[in-house]
Amino acid sequence: MFSLKGMTALVTGASGGIGSSIAMALAQQGARLALSGSNGDKLRAFREQLNEEYPHHDHDGHVEITCDLSNETQVEELVPAAIDTLGSLEILVNNAGITRDNLAMRMKDEEWEQVIKVNLEATFRLMRASARPMMKARFGRIVNITSVVGATGNPGQMNYCAAKAGVVGMSRSLAQELAARGITVNCVAPGFIRSAMTDALDDKQKDTINARIPMGRMGEGDDIGAAVAYLASKEASYVTGQVLHVNGGMAMLG
Repeated sequence: MFSLKGMTALVTGASGGIGSSIAMALAQQGARLALSGSNGDKLRAFREQLNEEYPHHDHDGHVEITCDLSNETQVEELVPAAIDTLGSLEILVNNAGITRDNLAMRMKDEEWEQVIKVNLEATFRLMRASARPMMKARFGRIVNITSVVGATGNPGQMNYCAAKAGVVGMSRSLAQELAARGITVNCVAPGFIRSAMTDALDDKQKDTINARIPMGRMGEGDDIGAAVAYLASKEASYVTGQVLHVNGGMAMLG
């Protein structure tokens, strides 16, 4: 069940914590991947690891495409480059994102603009670019990684919350536009997921976070990878315009 054999996928922010878990989940189910990120060295090392663990013998294997999502030209070239390399594109996962946290009164214009450009605008551009080939193929899966704070808000993250809430609105609009062509557009909204950033917290800080989560622990990258693999599968063909919250019950949202 949930086999992605024969399917191709583009994952942005693929060398990061959640991104690498998503990529591994898709590769594990048989998809061939184009891994995108801004750090070429990290990306190359991860591609080699992926090719070792989940090789594609009938092709050159998984590929990497370096892309700076704050650069409009590079963003516009990403989907065509992925299709050129993979031969097709069935799955797009918009995972990459940045934070520039500050309280609203202190937030600089650049902090607002950078987050909107990478988290919202680049996601729009990549969805727009992938829609045409997916419509032609009459099949496609677009999965956007949002965040629980896009629904609840979070002090000091006005820019990030606005971008993530915006991605949900965009996804639901595109879902309605593309549904008749066999293309689904959904979001996965992680809560607190264990990462290098959360590992750096002291025990007291971790306990404070875990106290807010009914399951009493942070999630793992694999929890997000599993949710994306499901939404990317053929079995999820009747699920579109939805937000799948993966947060251990921290925010029980409809």
